[in-house]
Amino acid sequence: MRYGYIKNAIFAAVMLLFGSCMDIANRKTSIEIEDNERHYYPLLAGQEKDLSFNLKNTGKNPMMITDIITSCGCLKVEEGLGAFSIPPGKERLLTFSYNSAKNVGYVKHYITLYGNFKKSPIREIIFDINVVPNAMYTKDYEELYSEEI
Repeated sequence: MRYGYIKNAIFAAVMLLFGSCMDIANRKTSIEIEDNERHYYPLLAGQEKDLSFNLKNTGKNPMMITDIITSCGCLKVEEGLGAFSIPPGKERLLTFSYNSAKNVGYVKHYITLYGNFKKSPIREIIFDINVVPNAMYTKDYEELYSEEI
């Protein structure tokens, strides 16, 4: 009799554990990104610009960000940022570093977030900037590329 009680208790605990973990990614939530489409002042070629975006979980479930993809190799995501979660009602600051060395002229970049969002599993952050070459000497793309190597 006692063996059956322990067996049922262990089975119930295991089912509770797996049932609670399995559903987190499927629960959808809403997100608010402050100023997710930005226009920056011109920047000299070769300069870096730090970008910060505030994410707020406005839903009732935890927000799971599973991946962040940038449209260019000139954008770097903050160190150690992989998949992460934001509890309901809380905020998190995302930081990126933009290196303008490989761009000249008008540039528009996209940062794509993948997660458990209500309407679509992706959200985009967009920014544009004019990268201005040095007025004394304008390098062509091959010269810019060879400096990086």
